[in-house]
Amino acid sequence: MMQWFCLIVLCVFLGMPGVSQAQGGGNFIFLASTIGPIDSGIVDALENQFEKETGIRVRHVGAGTGAALDIARKGTIDLVMVHAKSLEEKFVQEGFGTERIDLMYNDFVIVGPSEDPAGIRGMKTAAEALKAIAAKGAPFVTRGDKSGTHVAELELWQKAGIKPAGSWYMVYEKGSEGNAPTLRYTDQKKAYTVIDRATFLSLQKDIKLQVLVEKDEAMLNYISLIPVNPKKFGKVNYEGAMTFVKWLTAPGKGQAIIRDFGKDKYGSPLFFPNSKEWKQAK
Repeated sequence: MMQWFCLIVLCVFLGMPGVSQAQGGGNFIFLASTIGPIDSGIVDALENQFEKETGIRVRHVGAGTGAALDIARKGTIDLVMVHAKSLEEKFVQEGFGTERIDLMYNDFVIVGPSEDPAGIRGMKTAAEALKAIAAKGAPFVTRGDKSGTHVAELELWQKAGIKPAGSWYMVYEKGSEGNAPTLRYTDQKKAYTVIDRATFLSLQKDIKLQVLVEKDEAMLNYISLIPVNPKKFGKVNYEGAMTFVKWLTAPGKGQAIIRDFGKDKYGSPLFFPNSKEWKQAK
């Protein structure tokens, strides 16, 4: 449902006067981004500052990673921002993208009701916690939409050696709408779920769920950029996309915004810089 909605938005938006259809327009770049960074506000912050400094407009459409990559496969997108390594690598291998470029990361956490019926609070690994949830048959909500979050969740279940199934494992029918609606639904169901920390922080005042398991290296959430391949789609604005990529990955530009984003509101950043240039500068 969300994928079709995004495609409709895309078609309408690209039909607007003065908007280049990802077809070589040097002063316009179109981005397909996974929903979490959009919901957090960081995509707008990066786009707006880039436009102020360069005069180049960037506009985005949001979808889960799988859907965002599918939209880009149609050749109407210049750049994607996604977070599912296996899907990203396939996208590049198929020739739709030129390369995966490290941008930033945050982490996933396992949240649940304060009563914690599965007794996972404080466990050191996601695998241990998921085994306990499955053993108890405690309610767990999954996005079930092949988004980056869903792929990451499935990888955690795989590491736990479990194929989740049963009435306790609930697929949120509107999961493709993003992490925020999924988290609200999980709260209503007093269930557990795997969610990115940025989404939890942005909603923590509105929900009763608590972070119960965190800081497992297996739950790091890496977000990448992939320019769409101009050899596949000759009219994409590859030059503009690479200008944006260079700015996003520069230590004193996009990476500095990523480093500080969320500190004023939450007391800690929502994302951490991770570009090759940032790491070299450190």
